[in-house]
Amino acid sequence: MTDHSASTVSPFMRTGFYVALAAMVIVVVASNYLVQHPVEIMLGSFNLANLLTWGAFTYPLAFLVTDLTNRRFGPVVARRVVLVGFAIAVILSLKFATPRIAIASGSAFLVAQLLDVSLFNRLRSGVWWKAPLVSSISASVLDTALFFTLAFAAQLAVLGANDGFAIEHAPLIALGVDAPRWMSWALGDLAVKVLAVILLLLPYRFLMSATAARLDSGADSGLGGAAA
Repeated sequence: MTDHSASTVSPFMRTGFYVALAAMVIVVVASNYLVQHPVEIMLGSFNLANLLTWGAFTYPLAFLVTDLTNRRFGPVVARRVVLVGFAIAVILSLKFATPRIAIASGSAFLVAQLLDVSLFNRLRSGVWWKAPLVSSISASVLDTALFFTLAFAAQLAVLGANDGFAIEHAPLIALGVDAPRWMSWALGDLAVKVLAVILLLLPYRFLMSATAARLDSGADSGLGGAAA
């Protein structure tokens, strides 16, 4: 990995930062809105609303953004995207979600994404898929546990009013026991995140190669500004 001073920041690197930042904010704000909406689809006699919210399908893209930024520009820029994205996303989320959802999302996002950046950077020298796979799955577990506990646990009503549907007891997936519905949402959300992380390895590989070609072109022009 190569460090660069602010004076050597290339136009491509600057553009990459703003693109990553915009993508991060869009993903987080959309997810904070969608997590408030259970998936009202019946599979036979089973209602997916007891297992999933729509936010489970959008949030994994945040890890793709973080990992691509880390791979191309290094951990310093990736952390900058996380921190600035966190601040903007929390403010915007207050317009599209409840304050409790915004607090839970911001807290989980910040801790999990910083873990993702740290783990990815430690594993970056290995085979191409190892860093995004291990860092994203590890961060997904932490993110899911923090977010759903802070957002929906009845014991944390000090953060905001409880969601009656979320704390209502329902079968905990197929385990044969009843538990607050948000716990099934958390397990379903984590399952979708893990599956998404695996599936997103393909676009990660494609985008990594595409940006590498762009960086090679920039290097030929003397622009520089990337991390290996």
